[in-house]
Amino acid sequence: MKFAHLRFDGQSTPRLAVTLGSGALFLDEVMDEAPADLQALIERGEPGLAHVRAVVDQAVAQRVSLTPLDELRHASAVLRPPHILAVGANYAAHASELKLRSETAMTVFALWPNSLTAHEATTTWPGEISQQVDYEAELGVIIGKPAKDVSVRDALDYVWGYTVVNDITARDIQFSEAQWSRCKSFDGFTPTGPVVVTADEVPDPQDLWLTTNVDGHILQDASSGEMVRSVAEIISYLSRSATLPAGTLISTGSPGGAGYSRKPPIFLRDGSTVTVSIGGIGYLTTHCQVI
Repeated sequence: MKFAHLRFDGQSTPRLAVTLGSGALFLDEVMDEAPADLQALIERGEPGLAHVRAVVDQAVAQRVSLTPLDELRHASAVLRPPHILAVGANYAAHASELKLRSETAMTVFALWPNSLTAHEATTTWPGEISQQVDYEAELGVIIGKPAKDVSVRDALDYVWGYTVVNDITARDIQFSEAQWSRCKSFDGFTPTGPVVVTADEVPDPQDLWLTTNVDGHILQDASSGEMVRSVAEIISYLSRSATLPAGTLISTGSPGGAGYSRKPPIFLRDGSTVTVSIGGIGYLTTHCQVI
């Protein structure tokens, strides 16, 4: 199943919906005590998801009318994750182009919740703070139940679903500070979506294709199989030191092709449009504005 937070123009609060082709089914229109958002659904566990599946199947069988997606606006695919964790230098090509080491201990950092934003949203940043804003296509993983001391073998059993992430980065700040959270946590620097796809629809997270299109040019084009550490290894590693609560979003690293490393460099600019896509999940578009 594919879930999204959607709203009509003029509404301030998004609602949880299942997307079916070009339409959306709002859960609060077809079930009593519907979960308000994805986090609420995840916290209901497997029985909660099973109930939603049954309700949606019944609605489809009864040919309940869907709302066309082109009449709706997206919010972030995840709205209130308990943690947002990211892994750096997890593709050898990206680590090499940024002159980072990927063979040592995993690089982990936190992203701030204010950075979350939606498909088709406009991300703004002050030009006097950064003039080297970069794109990064990443597979987002959402944890479905508390994970502590999880083995690599069992790690994927803890995954609720997957989404597309654009890990936007202010490179000039990244390489001037000893930590990476601030340079990646400007308002709107973590677009997610447009949907979260449940784990059953992604048989192998290491067999997905990621691309980044900036202003009509393909600048990243790689397989998730090129990760230095797999999704299962990342979950196992992180769960050894701290429990990963249900709903945790993990951004798993970016392949090669970053704008910073190109000659000449290609950075996001005022008016840029960047679309990150992952096969089987969807495409995530972000518009850029320098203020």
